[in-house]
Amino acid sequence: MTGSTGSTAPTGPTGPIRRRFQGRRRQDNILGWLFVLAPTLGFLAFVLYPLAAVIYYSFHSSNLLSGVTTYAGTKNYSQLLHDPATGSVAKATALFCVGLVVINISLAMLLAVLLNNKLRGTTVFRTLFFSPVVVSLVAWTITWNFLLQNNGGINAMLHTVGITGPNWLRGNNSALLSVVIVQVFKNVGLNMVLFLAALQGVPRSLLEAGAIDGAGPWRRFRSIVLPMISPTTLLTTIITISGSLQVFAQIQILTAGGPNDRTNVLVYFFYQQAFDNHDFGYGSAIAVVLFVIILVLTMIQWHLRKRWVFHES
Repeated sequence: MTGSTGSTAPTGPTGPIRRRFQGRRRQDNILGWLFVLAPTLGFLAFVLYPLAAVIYYSFHSSNLLSGVTTYAGTKNYSQLLHDPATGSVAKATALFCVGLVVINISLAMLLAVLLNNKLRGTTVFRTLFFSPVVVSLVAWTITWNFLLQNNGGINAMLHTVGITGPNWLRGNNSALLSVVIVQVFKNVGLNMVLFLAALQGVPRSLLEAGAIDGAGPWRRFRSIVLPMISPTTLLTTIITISGSLQVFAQIQILTAGGPNDRTNVLVYFFYQQAFDNHDFGYGSAIAVVLFVIILVLTMIQWHLRKRWVFHES
């Protein structure tokens, strides 16, 4: 009688079953790689290669008309630092970014809180505020260009009540604000929908518990709602900041950077240098600086999320 433990090591499928299993797994792997291949090629062709090309050209003097490209070192970056227009461009970019982010996020959150209540007509107002998001940006901007002219629709309405409106798009103090307002009305609906979704995810039990403890509406909003929707606030802030630094069509159509460079933001300045002045090397240096600014701002927000986003440790 031989000693035996009564247990045997588990064995996998053998023979035809094993070969069929391996063949199926190989097909799944090939199919997975094919799915990954398309976006990978798109990323290489339309993101990584253009980014590498812009960095390359930023260290060269390149004229699109003559086709001549020569190495210039850091000359383009030095030119940007000493360009007399850099100060006004940086100021316009910063004011546009801050104004758009503050007004857009505040208005979107206010609209979301109002429309989150179960009142009659909220569906109509949600559609009304979101509809500009799906409208063509160029068509939307051209329409506002007519409205904001000196003899346009806005001043005509003001004239009916005895008010003489300014030349919105040509005034030194009104041009940048006008562009910001046009951009806010274009995209506030998207942030409003995101905040609405976040508000509907706030547990009612917490709000009811706060009310039982004697907290008023503002205290419940500040101590319960704001922390619960803080991930959405982070997302909308990142999207709005990066979008504000890439605004172009609105500037091109409404003001063309004027008056006196008051609305000449960094993207439009890049366009002027690269395609109006045909100095592609200088334009590439401006684009690289813009890329670094967006990257740094996004990293700062992502790093600071642990301080004010509720779900982060």
